[in-house]
Amino acid sequence: MVVLNKIYTRTGDKGTTALGNGDRVAKFDARVNAYGTSDELNATVGMARLYAADEMDAQLSAIQNDLFDLGADLCRPEMDKDAESEYPPLRMVESQVTRLEAEIDAMNATLEPLRSFILPGGSSLSAHLHLCRTVARRAERLSVELSRSEDVNPQVIMYLNRLSDWFFVAARIANDAGKADVLWVPGANR
Repeated sequence: MVVLNKIYTRTGDKGTTALGNGDRVAKFDARVNAYGTSDELNATVGMARLYAADEMDAQLSAIQNDLFDLGADLCRPEMDKDAESEYPPLRMVESQVTRLEAEIDAMNATLEPLRSFILPGGSSLSAHLHLCRTVARRAERLSVELSRSEDVNPQVIMYLNRLSDWFFVAARIANDAGKADVLWVPGANR
């Protein structure tokens, strides 16, 4: 259980922060950028939930919880030492990815195939879900970049990749099952 009695600690006043294993790194460290962006993504999901109802709200709630799991995973480097750890770190697992895939398939089955690229927008929920999609892509890019130099759980990258797809399909659902999608018209303003 997490207990936060005091919010400010002054330990980051010189530009460093602690990872989940206690190591101190610069606040602009690649690992901090990756999990910080997953936190930003979580905040954008919270904004989208203001417009969501029922099943989609429940799915977004599960995604928010997953994103905290993902941040916890990213903040604990050295995956090879997990078994030795006194407090085993929380790691993303395959079932979190496959749940997203099942939800994508169920939503996509109700949509007509796309015949054009679509522009972010339409309903308020759709616009917010498109913002979530773009932040998810950035979190994915930063996690992939981090994985080129440090250990990153492959499930983190798979989850973020599926999640951006989830947001895309959900944004179409939020636009009256795609009927209110805003279509791109190539060269429309030439």
